[in-house]
Amino acid sequence: MSASTSSLAALAPTGRDARLLMRSGRYGGHTAGMAPGHVQGNLAILPKAQADDFLRFCQRNPKPCPLLAVSEPGDPALPTLGDDIDIRSDLPLYRVWRDGVLVDEVEDIGTLWRDDLVSFVIGCSFSFEEALLEAGVPLRHVAEGRNVAMYRTNLPTVPAGIFQGPLVVSMRPMKAADAIRAVQVTSRFPQVHGAPVHIGRPDLIGIADLGAPDFGEPVAVMDDELPVFWACGVTPQSVVMAAKPSFCITHAPGCMLVTDWLNHRIASF
Repeated sequence: MSASTSSLAALAPTGRDARLLMRSGRYGGHTAGMAPGHVQGNLAILPKAQADDFLRFCQRNPKPCPLLAVSEPGDPALPTLGDDIDIRSDLPLYRVWRDGVLVDEVEDIGTLWRDDLVSFVIGCSFSFEEALLEAGVPLRHVAEGRNVAMYRTNLPTVPAGIFQGPLVVSMRPMKAADAIRAVQVTSRFPQVHGAPVHIGRPDLIGIADLGAPDFGEPVAVMDDELPVFWACGVTPQSVVMAAKPSFCITHAPGCMLVTDWLNHRIASF
């Protein structure tokens, strides 16, 4: 692990430690490396009027939107994911959207909370990254302490109600042998995006410049490496831009909900 990852692990060794750190306002950065072994989740919060459509959207698009939990309307708790979760304060940074436009980034959404809001927690690739590292597959963005690079593609999602838009992917550069191993490892984790959706030429999925990601930070792809692309939980933010719901809250990319679930418990085999 990098020094930054090691320090984050020491700062928050469990999911509850991580959540309390966010809730107290003592940390506002990305959560990669926090609470080693614990499942992290992407977040989308929508009014109840759009929640049924979004639920169907997730069901129809399980690669980018594998659902871990859905809250009751107006309830900030998610008891199936951990004790004492308060979705209004337990992430380091939130994004606020109005009519499909990003209008703010805030560390707490208590003042924005409403009785009709429904929270959706979606699986995150941080879980399979841990499995990749354990399998000896190097990850450059982790070694460099960067947020993973994410890109909008020309691959459509399956619509549901108002929700539709392009798939977002995350990219990790790998040598060919490591890419093959990565397919094997990540196939075991369908609840956190599963196997890659594309390997090699980014232009075939509408990505013009790997050096200019739409979200996250760029990493170099060496001459002996292939870019490997996974469906990404930032896809709902791309969909929100296209669908333009009147109000939505998401996580800021890389700033996840850290749960009490354990990564090894969600492996399918």
